[in-house]
Amino acid sequence: MIVHEDRIEALVQAAVEARLRAYAPYSRFQVGAAILDCQGQIFTGCNVENASYSLCLCAERTAGGHAVASGSKNWLAIAIATAGGVAPCGACRQFLVEFGSDLEVISVAIDQAKRRRWKLKELLPDRFDQQNLPLS
Repeated sequence: MIVHEDRIEALVQAAVEARLRAYAPYSRFQVGAAILDCQGQIFTGCNVENASYSLCLCAERTAGGHAVASGSKNWLAIAIATAGGVAPCGACRQFLVEFGSDLEVISVAIDQAKRRRWKLKELLPDRFDQQNLPLS
């Protein structure tokens, strides 16, 4: 499904705003994410760090958890806002693919007014998903 550009702009703005709520006292690298679902709803998340680094939460997974907790599992796009603009980490790519490899991923560099766009399947070409599991 093609996402209308006005919805992309709203998604990007939501990710930029979510970034400002990040809890990043250790890395000081604030990340905001926003997911657009098939119903036109937007769900946001930000990174949440922890002194025990392995317990940190990425913004993409917090936004995804917000969406799932709200009953949304059919997603069209995700925007990720950071300084410099980054793609999702490997763990987030695997998390996101659970909700569709056709998900549009938009990276927003808040300090450079630069964006990059991919389909999730381009970022995780040999993904492990439901198709790899035997049907019970």
